[in-house]
Amino acid sequence: MTASTSKARLVNQPALLIAGLRGHFSSSDPTGIPAQWQRLAPHLGSIPGQVGRVAYGVCLATSPGFDYISGVEVREGGSLPDGFQAVEIPAQRYAVFAHEEHVSQLFETISKIWSTDLAAAGYRYRQPLPGGVSFFERYGEGFDPLTGRGDMEIWVPVE
Repeated sequence: MTASTSKARLVNQPALLIAGLRGHFSSSDPTGIPAQWQRLAPHLGSIPGQVGRVAYGVCLATSPGFDYISGVEVREGGSLPDGFQAVEIPAQRYAVFAHEEHVSQLFETISKIWSTDLAAAGYRYRQPLPGGVSFFERYGEGFDPLTGRGDMEIWVPVE
């Protein structure tokens, strides 16, 4: 199966504060990310200040590779469990692409967005400062972690 995305929609998103677990990964080998989500899973629903049931995978621009935070939106980052970190996703404009395949194919969809879909949609990527948000994944309430399907989006900052 090949990765698929739908036509992007444009969203002006207010700032979000995301709290969760952070790991560092190689751009060519993000295989540790599912294990990071598994470590987060027992905390979902009981993270202090958690807002709603939507989860986020936030990619931060670090070199070499990237940092990845698997987490949820919180009202404030003050009283988090040990090992948790908070990061702010800045208010800005995003091109939002739906991921319509199994979660295991997310990396292929992200690659396709960078290689063709972003430019084809007429958007220009907004390069983050070092340590800033490169893009984020949004796992909506319709995402089913047991089947790995449903309600997944990739949010890319654009100018």
